[in-house]
Amino acid sequence: MNVSIQPQSIQGTVQIAPSKSVFQRTLAAALLFNGKTRIENYGISNDDKAALAIIQQLGATVTIIDETRMEIHSTGFPNERMQQAFHCGESGLSFRMFCMIAATAAKGIQINAEGTLRDRPLNIVAALLHSLGVRYQDEQGHFPIQIQGPLVPQNITIDGSITSQLLTGLLLAYANAPLTEEVTISVQDLKSKPYIDITLSVIEQFGMNMPVNNDYQTFTFAPGANAQTKTQVQTLVEGDWSNAAFFLVAAAIGGDITVTGLDVFSTQADKKILEALQDCGCTLSIRADFIRVRHNTLSPFQFDATDCPDLFPPLVCLAACAEGTSVIEGVSRLLHKESNRAQTLQEEMARLGILIEIQDDYMLVRGTGIISGGIIDSRADHRIAMAGGIMALKASAEVQITHADAVAKSYPNFFEHLNSLCADKIKFEGTISNP
Repeated sequence: MNVSIQPQSIQGTVQIAPSKSVFQRTLAAALLFNGKTRIENYGISNDDKAALAIIQQLGATVTIIDETRMEIHSTGFPNERMQQAFHCGESGLSFRMFCMIAATAAKGIQINAEGTLRDRPLNIVAALLHSLGVRYQDEQGHFPIQIQGPLVPQNITIDGSITSQLLTGLLLAYANAPLTEEVTISVQDLKSKPYIDITLSVIEQFGMNMPVNNDYQTFTFAPGANAQTKTQVQTLVEGDWSNAAFFLVAAAIGGDITVTGLDVFSTQADKKILEALQDCGCTLSIRADFIRVRHNTLSPFQFDATDCPDLFPPLVCLAACAEGTSVIEGVSRLLHKESNRAQTLQEEMARLGILIEIQDDYMLVRGTGIISGGIIDSRADHRIAMAGGIMALKASAEVQITHADAVAKSYPNFFEHLNSLCADKIKFEGTISNP
C-alpha cells in the first residue's frame, strides 16, 4: 500500500491503540497461568495476532467476547495440548520471549518466522539456550529453528546490551518453574530497563514467583514461592506510548491534538517522549485522562534514547522542525530493528531535505524547519512509514510513502487515525494486510 499526504495543520482527538509490549507479555503470562484471564482493550496489530496464535499453539484456549474483550483459559505450561511448532510472524518480542518459555517443555518444538525477523541474528538466542542445557538447531543461522528442553533454571549471566527481550522470556520462564533452590539471573549492561519493569509488573499481577530485583543487575528467585493462589486474573491493556509519540510530535510540529487512552503513570519506556516535547518548547498539557499538544516555535534538544530506541523516528521528525542541531543518543540500539533504522532514517529523510549525521552512538539532526515534498520508502519498517506520514504534514509539497502497509506490524489503524485529523484527506493506493 502507498499513501500520499498533503502538507497541512491537523487537529482533533485520537484514541491510541493498546500497547503491544504490555499485551504480548500479558498473553505469555496467561499461557503460564492455570486459570482464566480476562483481557480488556486487546491489540489487533500483526505482532499482537502472532502472540495470540502462539499461546493457542502452546495449549491455551482463546475466546473473543467482543471488539475489546477476550478470555484466555489455560492449564499452565507445559501442558498436554501444546503443539510441537509455533510461528512468530515478524514479532521479535514474541520470538525471544516464547522461545525461552517453550524451552521449559521436554518436547521438541520448531519455531518459524517471516519478514524482516528472518534476517535478524540468532546467535545470541542459540548461545543462551545452549548455556541452559537446551538443544538448539537452525538452518545455517536462519529460521526455522528446533529446540529441545527442558530448560532447568540455574544461576546464569546474560548480556543485556543488545536486547532485553531474552531477559523478559527468562524471567517469565523462571517465575513459572518449580524451584527447589535459590537461582539468580545476573545481567551485564542492561538496556531498556522500563521494558523489564513491564515484565515484572505482569509477573506480580499473575501471582507468579516474583524475583528480588537488585538494581537490574541481578534477579533472584526464591524456592517454593510460585504456589498459585489465584484462579482468575482480569486486566486492562493501557495505550501504546510508542505509537502515541507520533501523534504527539505531529501536534508539536504543526497542529493541536488531544491524545486519549494513555496511562500517564506508565512504566513504558517511550513515555519519555514527554521530556523531548517539554524541552523543545511546544505547548503541552498533561491530565490523567488525556494529553493535549499544540504547535509552538520549536527549539533543538538533546535526548538519550538508549532505553527507548523506538522513539528515534518521531524524535527525528521533531528535530527536523526545530531550527538548529538536535542530538539523540543511542544509535547502537537501532542496528537490528525491522531495518538498519539509523541508516534508513538518514537516507529516507534526506529525500525530504533533512540532514542527519551519525557520529558514533549519536545522531545529529540539522533542523531547519524546511521540509521538501518527495517519496519515502518505508523499507518494510513500520516506524519509518509512520515517521513519513508525520513529516509529510510539514512538507512544502505532497509526500508519498511507499510500502506504508508496514504499519500493520504495530498499528494497522495508524493512517486511518491520522486521516481523521486531516482536513485534506490522505490518498490511499492498495490496502493494509492485517489478517
